[in-house]
Amino acid sequence: MHEVVVTGYGVFTAFGPGVSALRRGVFSGTPAFAEVNRFDSSRYRAHYAAEYSVGALSQLTVLRSCVKEALSCSGQDGAGAPVLLGTSGDHTSNVEFWRAHAARNDDEENDSAGAGVMHSLPGLLPELIGEEFNFGRPRLAFVNACVAATNAIAYGAHLISIGKAQSVICGGAFVVNEDVFAKFDSGRALTTEALMRPFSRGRKGLLHGDGAAILVLESAEHAWRRGAAPLGIVRGWGLAADAHHPVQPHPAGRGLAAAARAALRVAGVSADEVGYVNAHGTGTPRNDPAEALALRQIFGDRAGRVPVSSTKSTTGHMLEATGAVEAVITLLALADGLLPPTAGFVDADPDCPVDCVPLRARPAPVSIALSLNAAFGGANAALVLGAPPSR
Repeated sequence: MHEVVVTGYGVFTAFGPGVSALRRGVFSGTPAFAEVNRFDSSRYRAHYAAEYSVGALSQLTVLRSCVKEALSCSGQDGAGAPVLLGTSGDHTSNVEFWRAHAARNDDEENDSAGAGVMHSLPGLLPELIGEEFNFGRPRLAFVNACVAATNAIAYGAHLISIGKAQSVICGGAFVVNEDVFAKFDSGRALTTEALMRPFSRGRKGLLHGDGAAILVLESAEHAWRRGAAPLGIVRGWGLAADAHHPVQPHPAGRGLAAAARAALRVAGVSADEVGYVNAHGTGTPRNDPAEALALRQIFGDRAGRVPVSSTKSTTGHMLEATGAVEAVITLLALADGLLPPTAGFVDADPDCPVDCVPLRARPAPVSIALSLNAAFGGANAALVLGAPPSR
């Protein structure tokens, strides 16, 4: 098995393009939420999101930015590398299609609408990115909602670990859009407040956020051979399904615990060696207690002492991109020796007995961290990430 290292990353969030903007926003505990200005939210219960407010955005636009930053950081061009992306497609094209469909009067408009649908297909995004940057194959889209980017990273790490690839480009993208916003709002998953409050008493739901991240994964041998300095290690990965409910997590967090245990087995480390957890932490009434119980299964009596923060409290929930952005945040925490805070915290909830690093970042030398994500349909995923290695 080949050791998998991260040699580059690029990121885009509501804080702006680039890792520096992400570090300033997340580690200062500054939430990026404001009233939605990308579409009219007056018809909905919720009115807030973490949007990047400068110019028009598409998943392709933000991914281009992230790929360029990641390749520059890595010191290579990525030519021939597989590209694996978490995405559900460009929902802006979906909306444009239905508007054109409703307004069309002739075949010409119908043809135009059909072209818009093609641009919404998830599989088109890795293909376009692959062609533009001369990446190789496979070029895959992972569409399983909030674990999509985590799955892309896990699959990329697996390809490298078994010798099927020396380098992989992986990540995900999501841009706040009315289509998805309306669905979450109708399901009452969104809070009506301008803040998310993960693990806090009185939490009312999540908020969406713009996000994209690209990670360059390599075998350690390949990285050292070309003189690259790794930024961290992907030590383990695990996937699990609890099949409990279409949209609710298993109340005991069984699937999330199973994914974490699988990731620890692949990593060859014990739960006692984990010093930080970047939680899924959606701030919803059902997710946070279930995740707290999952942490109890993973860490036993240490569960209340291991630092656990939800960085969605600053970035918002970035859906298909969230696992990639949170992997970058976790790698920054390991490299900097600084744990990101959980913003919006008001009061401890006895149903969520975790050390959630409330409100302020915390200095802490940590060498191994766990990043957790869960999704509709009972999908769960976990990454074990390690601090930058010494040669």
